Amino acid sequence: MEKQRLQPEQVDQWRTWGPYLSDRQWGTVREDYSEDGNVWEYTTYDKARSYAYRWGEEGIGGISDKHQILCFAPAFWNGKDPVLKERLFGLSGNQGIHGEDVKEVYYYAENLPSHAYMKMLYQYPQNEFPYEQLVDENSKRTKKDTEFEITDTDAFANNNYFDIFVEYAKAGPEDILIQITVINRSEEKKEFHLLPQLWFRNTWSWDHAREIPQIKKISDWCLVTSHHELGSYYLYSDRPTASYFCDNETNINRLYNSRTYGHYFKDGINEFVIQGNEQAINPELKGTKSAFHYLLEIEGRGKTTVRLRLKNQEEEKPFDDFENIFSQRVQESDEFYSEIINPNLNNDEKSIVKQAFSGLLWNKQFYYYNVSQWLKGDPNMPKPPASRLNGRNSRWTHMNAKDVLSVPDKWEFPWFAMWDSAFQCVALASVDPGFSKKMLRLLVKEWYIHPNGQFPAFEFDFSQLNPPIHSWAAWKVFKMEQKNFNTEGDYEFLEEVFHKLLINFTWWVNREDVQSKNLFEGGFLGLDNIGVFDRSGEVPGGGTIEQSDATAWMAMYVLNMVRISLELTKKNNVYEDLAVKFMEHFLIISKAMNQMGENGIDLWNEEDQFYYDIIRSDDQDPEWLKVRSMVGLVPLFAVEVIESEMVAQNPDFAERLNWFLSNREDLTRLVSRWNDLGEGKRRLFSLLRGHRLTKILTRILDETEFMSSYGVRSLSKHHKEHPFVFKKGGKEFSIHYQPGESEDEMFGGNSNWRGPIWFPLNYMILESLEEFDNYYGNSFKVEYPAGSQNYYTLKDIAELLASRLQKIFQKDNKGQRPCWGNQKFFDNPYNLVQFHEYYHGETGKGLGASHQTGWTALVGTIFQKYPGSGK
Repeated sequence: MEKQRLQPEQVDQWRTWGPYLSDRQWGTVREDYSEDGNVWEYTTYDKARSYAYRWGEEGIGGISDKHQILCFAPAFWNGKDPVLKERLFGLSGNQGIHGEDVKEVYYYAENLPSHAYMKMLYQYPQNEFPYEQLVDENSKRTKKDTEFEITDTDAFANNNYFDIFVEYAKAGPEDILIQITVINRSEEKKEFHLLPQLWFRNTWSWDHAREIPQIKKISDWCLVTSHHELGSYYLYSDRPTASYFCDNETNINRLYNSRTYGHYFKDGINEFVIQGNEQAINPELKGTKSAFHYLLEIEGRGKTTVRLRLKNQEEEKPFDDFENIFSQRVQESDEFYSEIINPNLNNDEKSIVKQAFSGLLWNKQFYYYNVSQWLKGDPNMPKPPASRLNGRNSRWTHMNAKDVLSVPDKWEFPWFAMWDSAFQCVALASVDPGFSKKMLRLLVKEWYIHPNGQFPAFEFDFSQLNPPIHSWAAWKVFKMEQKNFNTEGDYEFLEEVFHKLLINFTWWVNREDVQSKNLFEGGFLGLDNIGVFDRSGEVPGGGTIEQSDATAWMAMYVLNMVRISLELTKKNNVYEDLAVKFMEHFLIISKAMNQMGENGIDLWNEEDQFYYDIIRSDDQDPEWLKVRSMVGLVPLFAVEVIESEMVAQNPDFAERLNWFLSNREDLTRLVSRWNDLGEGKRRLFSLLRGHRLTKILTRILDETEFMSSYGVRSLSKHHKEHPFVFKKGGKEFSIHYQPGESEDEMFGGNSNWRGPIWFPLNYMILESLEEFDNYYGNSFKVEYPAGSQNYYTLKDIAELLASRLQKIFQKDNKGQRPCWGNQKFFDNPYNLVQFHEYYHGETGKGLGASHQTGWTALVGTIFQKYPGSGK
């Protein structure tokens, strides 16, 4: 049934509603209208309950239509908190030790690509939520301390908490059954307030020409909505205690000390339930925000279930078929995942894969950002500071996003990031290739890509640079859909994206190769604090950096373009010329990276047998920045194996390459194995010939350097005892191995590329090993681990590395998962796990954002490809 819903003629209808609410709208760039651009102070967690958002809505386990006109999410109250639990609590970027950080426990358990069935778990303390303690204790700690989490408090002591399961099952595209199950984990009877809320996103306060929609009560158990575009929806509730109404409008009295009367503001329901303020809710039982109220008495270790139904038509008996539909959707979800999950996995591994993919599907969000309107302000609002017109994102006035996107983490990163999106789309291709392709297409549309060809990075600064891996993602998704879903391949998708990549590639060449030497200065490139100093800023003391990773990413980019071009020749041979052009680009970039000769020093350091960045300035000789980091491993990713059949089908391509081999040995001798046919008469193009490949792999597979028990570290452990120190301009900079959270202030310290394990680049290492093995086969073996005197093929090493990554989530012989750290509370009876942004380089503990599915959903793809690894 789910496969039918995903057919092109049905899928858009079934996705009319989905988990498109953000987990956090406050503290975003979109909602910031300050003069200084301090997003964390303009809207805060405390203000959020009273502030009507301009660009989106938030909630706990909530849903909305795809334009986010109408929203639904449950709110909770334990009878002790000072506010309703309407949104997830966390520290702002200014409050957190390592930047913004959610301080809640919740899990995205299940989700189908059509969102016909969804399930999540939120765990809510029965005693007062420790808001102040979390803020105060973290404020006392430094970057070198661990985060103080809610599990470090007594919030869940003695099982004094509720497990709240929120489930959705669609009877039809616009007919949604809602089931909320509250489980009392304590031994004593507890009182619990449940408030399922329905509201309209505020679209009228910014433009008085817009009609104001309405929600009103038509019976004790039914509310009806009225909207000039969306029409009417009916929310049915099974035996509620009461219903309340207010308006989704800013409480100017509370936030701005106004004295306005006769209004029922956004926080009106909160004011009534918590404070008993009857003046805060509308006695006429209508408004733009509403809630049913359930006052539940739950026995110790008992549970209570509440049922609701949201439908675009009236229903005389809304709950008669409720149980049958729900059980049917649950069964369909089980059947869908049993079909796509590798049957060779054990039950625990299948559960991990299902949760990884479900979390990825939960992390869809309605993303709305009209930059031009945001810069100028709205006609009915105070005019923003003039400085904004030359400030953040002022070059991106064409940007007008109003789409459902896959985002990294709906609380910590409730916006798209270009290179995160590439990895997310690759992970999505295992479960929902249709949406994956839609996302890749969308991000290169005219309302995203800059007129000059640059791709937007992320909303804090669209002009920042991310690694150019959109081509890699498009190619991977194309091939994965072909293989996993047994299709011919979506050539229309591949061709459409390729044309936009041509524009972007030209921008890169013209913009970032400053001295026309085919060496690139990427700057930030998504790796945050991986440099000894901030690579996106000015070089201390002046000069430029020629980046090993930037240049290698570009080499990878052109090889991806070669491969896509050759694939497209199957439908149109005009692409053969482009394949030739990009191959020439690859050879020229490769020479610049590997063989500079009289022009200076190579990015490859012959003494260390490793790639480094080079710093150049007018007053001194070029100098290697000898940091053994993931930067030096990126050249491994620039590899492509060309099948002999593909060469035979493109004789002009073969002829031109043969000319290069015969006449330009200076370009080809270090990178090409064109004439040396490998396994299956394949041909190899890579930045790394056999010797350099072996040396790079020796570093990677050395447990005293990059290889951890849980995957490849982002910085060599060598720097634990041997920090790299760089002195210039009267300043000293250093970098040392930090396997956990960041100890420095660079990029706010909210991520760390100086030792932890990151899934996206570990995944690319696996992919590269497999690609090299396609060429070398059994003829090429490497010592694993380094120094063990045990030799394996590259395919075997990929499987062994995959097993280390998988081990992060698997239970050990003591029943503990490394990703939990030492926190036993996460060992829940539902076998649910979280997926973090990155992992401790020594222990495998999850760090950073806790719901980064997101790119950490790639672990699902890894389990799928390497079942039984290391067993």
